[in-house]
Amino acid sequence: QVQLVESGGGLVQAGDSLRLPCAASGGTFSNYDMGWFRQAPGKEREFGAAINWSGGSTSYADSVKGRFTISRDNAKNTVYLQMNSLKPEDTAVYYCAATIGWGGSTAALYRYWGQGTQVTVSS
Repeated sequence: QVQLVESGGGLVQAGDSLRLPCAASGGTFSNYDMGWFRQAPGKEREFGAAINWSGGSTSYADSVKGRFTISRDNAKNTVYLQMNSLKPEDTAVYYCAATIGWGGSTAALYRYWGQGTQVTVSS
C-alpha cells in the first residue's frame, strides 16, 4: 500500500510559479503511474497531469498544457508538479494519486490518493 503526501502549496499572485512535490512511501514507487488532480470549491475534481512509471510518457489537461510540467524522481520516490504562469482559476486543492497501469485522466483508475495541498492564486 502506498502513502502519498503532497506539499508546496500556498498563496501566490497571478503569474507566479509553484512546485508541488508528492512524496510516496510504503511501496515500490517505480511500479506506479502517477497523476495530479485538483478540486476547486463547489466543483468536481478534475485532471491536471499524469506520468507513467518511467517518466517517459506524460499527459496534460488542456487547461494546464504549456504552463504545468509533471516529472518524477524514482530514486527519491517523489513526483512533482511544476506550475508556471499561475492564474486565479488555478486556485484549488491539488491531489496526487497513484495507480498500477496507466490511469491517465480518469480519477477512478487511481487507487491511492494524498490528502491534498491548497494552492491559492490571487489576481
